[in-house]
Amino acid sequence: MSRDTRTILEEVRSGVLTTEEALLELKQKPFTDIGYAKVDVHRRIRQGVPEIIYGEGKTSQQITGILRALEEAGEDRVLITRLPEATAGQVAEVFPITYHAEARIGIRGDLPEPDVPGTILIATGGTSDIPVAAEAALTAEYLGNRVERLYDVGVAGLHRLLSHVDLIQQASVIIAIAGMEGALASVIGGLAECPVIAVPTSVGYGASFEGLSALLSMMNSCASGVSVVNIDNGFGAAYTASRINHSIRHGGKENS
Repeated sequence: MSRDTRTILEEVRSGVLTTEEALLELKQKPFTDIGYAKVDVHRRIRQGVPEIIYGEGKTSQQITGILRALEEAGEDRVLITRLPEATAGQVAEVFPITYHAEARIGIRGDLPEPDVPGTILIATGGTSDIPVAAEAALTAEYLGNRVERLYDVGVAGLHRLLSHVDLIQQASVIIAIAGMEGALASVIGGLAECPVIAVPTSVGYGASFEGLSALLSMMNSCASGVSVVNIDNGFGAAYTASRINHSIRHGGKENS
């Protein structure tokens, strides 16, 4: 489907389309079958955001095929996560994309201006957690959010975090990203009045079990209002944070 539902409904109201013509257009197949993928071209209608491509494990030909199907459905801005650099270079020969190596993200089109007043704060325990934070930050910006980055404020030097209490208290949503024992989420959860989304990372020594230790610590947080996503899932945390941020209206916290 090449147009969104709102446009079709406005054309019915203005008399450009009849009810029957609009119904026929809305009944078009909700996905495009290209053999190796069934591209969900109705996702923007259902969720407000078009389908996002998971790049790892896909060939450049598969990714460009999906991009082409989305383009034919009217989508000229697409996010590609977990995209290997070599694959990104091959995709860029067919479709212009901006590649962010640290986040392993490719973006077709420009990042939009923030469309809500709130701020998503992304904090990391250490510098080694930044790749996951970069994935979260770019995803949140792609989804139309204002983002603040606060890196290397782990509990091994608590004063580093406490010097930024103003950012913590002004945020609409906070994404706390940490490996090792994952304590950052509990500390931030105890300081913030907004929702906190914890992201355990696979950073740490042997007993961290590639992020399992941080995951369990975050799930057992004694701070109220802390939710947890899977290990290294910066994308999932940002998507959820964006939904929370976009749900805030007159009764919520708004930053100018």
